[in-house]
Amino acid sequence: MAGIKAAKSKGKLPVNPGMRERRPEALAEMTAAQRTAYGERVRATANQWLPTVRRMRPDHTWDDIARVLNQRGLDWTPERLRRALKWMVAERMADAALLRKSPPRLPEDRLMTLVAGIHSSNPNLTLREIATQLERLHERTPRGGSKWSPSSVKNLIDRARRSALIASASDTTAPLTG
Repeated sequence: MAGIKAAKSKGKLPVNPGMRERRPEALAEMTAAQRTAYGERVRATANQWLPTVRRMRPDHTWDDIARVLNQRGLDWTPERLRRALKWMVAERMADAALLRKSPPRLPEDRLMTLVAGIHSSNPNLTLREIATQLERLHERTPRGGSKWSPSSVKNLIDRARRSALIASASDTTAPLTG
């Protein structure tokens, strides 16, 4: 900072002259330095996230993987994670098969499975209690909202019953209510 102040007091700009003049060799040097620094950051943290990516890809979406990593205290977005893996593949430090597209999966199927799991773990929960748990998990409703209604939970439970994820209503010990 002292050097920048001194340069400004002498009437000079605190920027690399090659960068200011947009010289190709200066731009290339800066780009190479940025790539090197990025590579060092990715390589230094790879042991924290790469095993999870190897275990989950390509069967799971980047959103799912980022969610798992973030639950472990890391800070990843799906885009940053994909970019880091692309760099690892380009450097031959990871298998290119990890970048294959994941199979399509409807979000409602995941929600149906989640609701079925919550219901199966405690069949005495009311629809409102299940909705509250989903809100605490920050799960979005099938339409993308954040506030769950008992009727949305009931619809997912009914679908889970039709899919045989949950025993039919006549087999349960306590009826679900709102």
